[in-house]
Amino acid sequence: MKLLKGLALTAVLLALCGTANADKKLLIDGSSTMLPIAQALAEKYMDKTPGITISVKGGGSGIGVASLQDSTCDIADSSRPIKGSEIAIALTKGVDPKATVVALDGIAIIVNKANGITNLTKKQVRGIFNGSISNWSQVGGTPGKILAISRDTSSGTYEAFIALALEGDKIRPDAMLQAASQAVATTVANTPGAIGYVGIGYISDTTKVLTVNGAECKKENVLNNSYPYSRPLFMYTNGKPQGDAKVFIDYVLSAEGQAVVEEQGFVALKKKQ
Repeated sequence: MKLLKGLALTAVLLALCGTANADKKLLIDGSSTMLPIAQALAEKYMDKTPGITISVKGGGSGIGVASLQDSTCDIADSSRPIKGSEIAIALTKGVDPKATVVALDGIAIIVNKANGITNLTKKQVRGIFNGSISNWSQVGGTPGKILAISRDTSSGTYEAFIALALEGDKIRPDAMLQAASQAVATTVANTPGAIGYVGIGYISDTTKVLTVNGAECKKENVLNNSYPYSRPLFMYTNGKPQGDAKVFIDYVLSAEGQAVVEEQGFVALKKKQ
């Protein structure tokens, strides 16, 4: 009888363990720029890790940070560093945001393919997006109104672009704001006279990518910082990554995970020497 009771207890414990494993869940929220990376990584990880479900949502870095502050996500994707004010709010809620750099990116300047311009200086990019330059003839192009396409203010790409390209200037008031990087690319592709900016993973043959100060937005130039609009991409957790979040982030940083980053058109981290 003791043996039977022991076997029965073991069976119950195994069943409970199986249920617990099946119920393992991770929620990733935030950057729409990082959405294709996070989705691809989650799919690969789930394929090799039975018993865990990873849900990935995009909507903007600001939304991801807010979700982390409210403890409604396990990992917040952000294409910009978290702000001091956001950290302060998080701490009042018992959340201590910690960053892990998981990839690198270049913010590409794109124009409609009919545009004859191939290069802009940093000064010209700043002038176009702050509104002091309003016609293509002012930068050596065919006369015509410039239509600036920008990410919306909840976007980490917007925040990074303001810091890197506009050096703190406000975006021009007549800029057309888009909620996603793909929407920026599509609008530029379909609109003569348009110019926009997207992460390197959103570069395609539907638009023309401009050089900036003669530097191409490509992997080598992002890695050596010769492209002026280069930036890191982050995954934030409450405190140092632990548990399933740590195992997943470790996978992201592994050779296999970084290969997925490259497959999505972004730039893998340099290997430590």
